[in-house]
Amino acid sequence: MPYFEYKESQLFYEVKGNNDGDEVIAFFNGVMASTNSWINQYPIFEKLGYKVLLHDFKGQLKSDKPIGPYTFKDHAKEAKALMDHLKIKKVHIIGTSYGGEVAMRFAIEYPEVTKSISIIDSVSELDSVLEYFVSGWKTLAMERDVEKFYWGMLPTIYDSSFIENNIEILKERVEKLKRVPGEYFVGQGYLYDTFINDVYMTDELSKIKCPALVVCGENDILKPVKFSKIIADNISDSEYVIIPGCGHVTIFEKPDVLNSMLIGFILKNSNSTAL
Repeated sequence: MPYFEYKESQLFYEVKGNNDGDEVIAFFNGVMASTNSWINQYPIFEKLGYKVLLHDFKGQLKSDKPIGPYTFKDHAKEAKALMDHLKIKKVHIIGTSYGGEVAMRFAIEYPEVTKSISIIDSVSELDSVLEYFVSGWKTLAMERDVEKFYWGMLPTIYDSSFIENNIEILKERVEKLKRVPGEYFVGQGYLYDTFINDVYMTDELSKIKCPALVVCGENDILKPVKFSKIIADNISDSEYVIIPGCGHVTIFEKPDVLNSMLIGFILKNSNSTAL
């Protein structure tokens, strides 16, 4: 498995698609996720001729978990270093939840590299309800009881209809989670602290000048629509979409609808001759 070392931390990454292509899409994970969480998205961009970069942030499943908390600037700097290592000069970023927050920070810090950002179910600030949700996740994670952790956080991230219609799939996922090493939960704790301590960036969003697609599930109770509207209102070149009947995990709950939006947005902002 490929790893990139940055400041004594090993970051897991994967490169897929057109390795010689100039048009590159980087997928930035949600907090509990890993590179394989994008299985409903990246293959279609491979077919369209894009080079695809996926990686786990430090603290996530396949990357190192140095003592945290971290900062979103840390994550952005590490992603930029990985791109430099792979000789990627320009990138479209698609980020969900925590990954969308890293995407915004990346676009703020590295505007010369960022061609577009697609921000899915993310925030640029928090309120007390969101802070309580994430603090509750940390309490569950530190107990390292997989069943308690998984079923405890589940109602906050999926729409109720998705849970009812996909209960067997969700049960399979909890069985897979039981096989991850215990250090996964240590990393989760660091990432939750990072989010609570460092997510506020609303007053810097005006620095983002690249095209931005802002997407939110209509029934997202974790990071409600109001947060996506704040993001869209503060990025000058933004498009704002609400997906009906969808909770927080749009990449799983409504992948076809989301993919149609992502494809159109990124194609529009790509150099067609490079594909």
